Amino acid sequence: MPLARDLLHPSLEEEKKKHKKKRLVQSPNSYFMDVKCPGCYKITTVFSHAQTVVLCVGCSTVLCQPTGGKARLTEGISFGILQPSVEIDYKCLYLH
Repeated sequence: MPLARDLLHPSLEEEKKKHKKKRLVQSPNSYFMDVKCPGCYKITTVFSHAQTVVLCVGCSTVLCQPTGGKARLTEGISFGILQPSVEIDYKCLYLH
């Protein structure tokens, strides 16, 4: 009797729903974002789960506010998620 799902090759949707330590390959839920201030157009790097209020360096506008988990961005703010660099991935794979 075959299994209803493939345990060795789970879908991306299944993996995203699992706890970060229960995934086939552990990966964090957090990330860094480049946030652009709507007033002065300066770009600030913000952690997705920031626990303090993040202000713009140029005009002191509130960019995001902490919640219980992820930080909530202020309305009207554009952002882009930063991808991890390839150099870090190679360092993790290198065994001494």
